[in-house]
Amino acid sequence: MSVNANLIAPPANVLGLLAAAPHRLMFFIGATNVLLAMTWWAIWLIDARWQVLGLRQPPVPAGWLHAILMQYQVLPSFMFGFLLTVFPRWMNLPELKRTHYVPVGIGMFGGQLLTLFGLFMGMRLLQAGAALTLLGWSIGTALLARLAYLDKGRTWHAVSCVFALSFGLLGLVSYVLYLRGLDPKLLFLSVKIGSIAVLLPIYFTVCHRMIAFFASGVVPNYRPNRPMWTLAAFWPLALVHVWLELRHAYDWLWLVDVPMAFLTAWLLAQWWPRGNAMPPLLRVLFVGFAWLPIAFVLFAAQSAWYASTGDFTLGRGPAHALFIGFFGSLLVAMVTRVTQGHSGRPPVLGRVAAFAFVLVQLIAVVRVVAEFVQDSLFWQAVAGAGWIIAFMPWVLRSTWIYCRPRADGRVG
Repeated sequence: MSVNANLIAPPANVLGLLAAAPHRLMFFIGATNVLLAMTWWAIWLIDARWQVLGLRQPPVPAGWLHAILMQYQVLPSFMFGFLLTVFPRWMNLPELKRTHYVPVGIGMFGGQLLTLFGLFMGMRLLQAGAALTLLGWSIGTALLARLAYLDKGRTWHAVSCVFALSFGLLGLVSYVLYLRGLDPKLLFLSVKIGSIAVLLPIYFTVCHRMIAFFASGVVPNYRPNRPMWTLAAFWPLALVHVWLELRHAYDWLWLVDVPMAFLTAWLLAQWWPRGNAMPPLLRVLFVGFAWLPIAFVLFAAQSAWYASTGDFTLGRGPAHALFIGFFGSLLVAMVTRVTQGHSGRPPVLGRVAAFAFVLVQLIAVVRVVAEFVQDSLFWQAVAGAGWIIAFMPWVLRSTWIYCRPRADGRVG
């Protein structure tokens, strides 16, 4: 059978194709999750601004649920897909079987679906969604921790990711307990852990491992530089940031956010190719990473201003420079890179991914600036709708690829 014929998969084979590799299943779930979660959030923001539907506040405040959805269900689906794929390769271990990773997918996808239904149908579904997400997360973390344990050497990037996922278990348990007792401190703990002790370390660790590696494969005479001391220095800075936020010590955050900004900016300068043209698929990785020092400059400026005036001027601007600028940009860049390579397609960015990436840059700027304008909710709604416009074509193309055999005829 020719390769072109193989690209046309009958519907009966789609589930088998999705389960053929961890990245196929988990990226498909993540792509679906990102549209479902952000469609609800965009509708919520539009209704909050214009009162067109009269939506009622869900059992958990909508803004907090938005954070939970993105931090523990949407982005982690992509993260588990990537890590379950690359851990065996990093450590020269056998690849995981579908009986290992399919339960992770069921937990992450089912957990989000129940959570979204719970927004409209009550607390019991929210509790069931949280429990199912915790189950999927626990299975995924146990699988990855076992691989790290079996590693004959010591792959510190893997250790770092498992460490971060373990914090995710703490955050999810806190959220589950919150849903039973409604202690706002537990919800606050869950959200703060999810952003700085889970998502940020995993994103940073993957960038530390992969960006220079990708560059060395396409840029002539490129010398990858991945000093391990920067990964070691990153962790205490991130954990102290979380500790200070949990204590509401915002006037002291600059003490760790300034070093974090310098550390990540220095790494960006070290990695950036000198005097060589970069292909677009590599350039978007660098541009996406550039949002990290920008975010921490904003965090530090906000902290210093708050310490001197008591005014929390930048609001959620620094957080969204991190969430949309850094997490959102690298989501498009890294997932596109993996999707192209692992589907037997050329490692190119393509128009659809380029459109998504450029629009995400604009959305990040809009969301940060929204903190300074009078009609902030209007611009938040614009950013929410812009996210849907940016990601819809990218999600449709990506999910189409995940439901088709590899273009090169290989298995996986």
